[in-house]
Amino acid sequence: MTNPFRDIADNAKAVFIIGSNTTEQHPVFGSMLRQAAIHRGLKIVVADPRRIDITEYATPRYGGLHIRQKPGTDVALINGLMHIILKNGWEDKTYITERTENFDALKEAVEKYTPEVTAQITGIPVEQLHQTAEILALNKPMAVIWAMGITQHTKGVLNVMSLANLQMLLGNIGIPGGGVNPLRGQNNVQGACDMGGLPNVFPAYQPVTSPEAREKFEKAWALDRRPTTDDRSPVSSPPSPVLFGDKPGLTVTEMVNLAGEGKVRLLYILGENPVMSDPDVNHARDCLEHAEFIVLQEIFPSESAELADVLLPGVTFAEKDGTFTNSERRLRLVQQALDPVGDSRQDWDITAELARRVLAMEGREPVGPQAGWHYANPNEIMSEINALAPSYAGVTFARLAAGEQLHWPVKSLDHPGTPILHIGQFARGKGKFHACEHLDAKELPDEEYPYYLNTGRVLYHWHGAEMTRRAEGLLEIYPESLVEISPEDAVKIGINGKDRVRVTSRRGEMIARAIVTERVSAGMIFANFHFPGAQNANNLTISALDPTAKIPEFKVCAVKVEMAE
Repeated sequence: MTNPFRDIADNAKAVFIIGSNTTEQHPVFGSMLRQAAIHRGLKIVVADPRRIDITEYATPRYGGLHIRQKPGTDVALINGLMHIILKNGWEDKTYITERTENFDALKEAVEKYTPEVTAQITGIPVEQLHQTAEILALNKPMAVIWAMGITQHTKGVLNVMSLANLQMLLGNIGIPGGGVNPLRGQNNVQGACDMGGLPNVFPAYQPVTSPEAREKFEKAWALDRRPTTDDRSPVSSPPSPVLFGDKPGLTVTEMVNLAGEGKVRLLYILGENPVMSDPDVNHARDCLEHAEFIVLQEIFPSESAELADVLLPGVTFAEKDGTFTNSERRLRLVQQALDPVGDSRQDWDITAELARRVLAMEGREPVGPQAGWHYANPNEIMSEINALAPSYAGVTFARLAAGEQLHWPVKSLDHPGTPILHIGQFARGKGKFHACEHLDAKELPDEEYPYYLNTGRVLYHWHGAEMTRRAEGLLEIYPESLVEISPEDAVKIGINGKDRVRVTSRRGEMIARAIVTERVSAGMIFANFHFPGAQNANNLTISALDPTAKIPEFKVCAVKVEMAE
């Protein structure tokens, strides 16, 4: 996120929520937006095929609007809105001139997305397109908010670029109450990405393709082969440094697929349950079964544990020290409140010992000040982070314990942090417009599979629900998967609201109870992946990937629905 939650809730005059079920998946921030709509007149525009809860405040009563685009048509929608903005002269001309480049390419690209063409692609009436563009353009500052409903597509990168285009067009980046604001899908996923949990970057988003970055980390982490007393590993030549490769690694979906081909032989899985959460889980399970060796580091048994060769007991958040970094880039101190249970150990401690044992088996010793894997505590790890990750250079446990609210980048020990990004200038200098074109989803409804499937989470459970399905109260409220079906489609299928249905795709089937609701549009159903076996919507999803980000297209595929026997 370029802007903090409180800044948006206090200063934005309008928000555009697209691909985010904000009140159910980010309930604290969702509540802040509801209160802003009620008490200070924040105008909320929601673009979502479902009538999610936040749409109660996206109504004319509050000066907002809910528009329901066809799944997978977000680029066409955004281009169509920018077309209307340009035709009315609502763009921020000064901002475009002073702070951006490649505007002519954008202008040419959106020219053909007339309201009529956009309405045909998206299914949104022309009048609503005009209303939406007017609200977003004439209420500045305006913040854009999205989540995985935007990114989990084969054109997820294009979706994000289009939203950045919209905000630069309106001059809404680098100002209070504005910005481009992706809400992270899981706790501390921002922190994991910051620390290099992506296949193309080192910590602090330093590219693996950069010679300077590789040299920096080679000096800190490089390993040399050293003499050893083990006669099985003789050293016959001088030590040579281990150099990092200059090509990005693999994403999760790619690794799982390659395991099925025998090209990835070992998987070390920490706190993830791919048997529940990967797309096309029948295929994913088959791939995992072909892996030669799987190590799973977890806090509870999971569906993926059945396939693991070794289980390593990690600890919960209450049993560890460290930091979490949330969606708004704000760091929070985590302080251990409980002793680890049984043989469970700190995650960093397990990983460090594994690294030391691997080095010892290979007769290798670390060289360089940060290469030892001999950490005494998380504070020492934070010191290493300070030295190697520029955006975290000034983050210390002491500052966080003193109550400082630090949003990275925090460039030094006396730097106050950066709550709002891109004030005055973008990190790259001028912001670049990208001409984006609408592309169909990989798989669209047809005569055999006539319905769109949209997937997501519900308020009462979280992701693979390894923890929430252990909470009796939550399970009592939401004990099984539900498939949302519109009243029109329920009539066609012959559902009376109490029937179990079989939902089938080209990859598998899901059997669950149907709920007839106007939350979904005709021609689309919604299902979740919180329950295992036949109740998992990921039996149906497709593993087609965005060509750049390599994220799967969880949000769109084609299915058929019939009564279950």
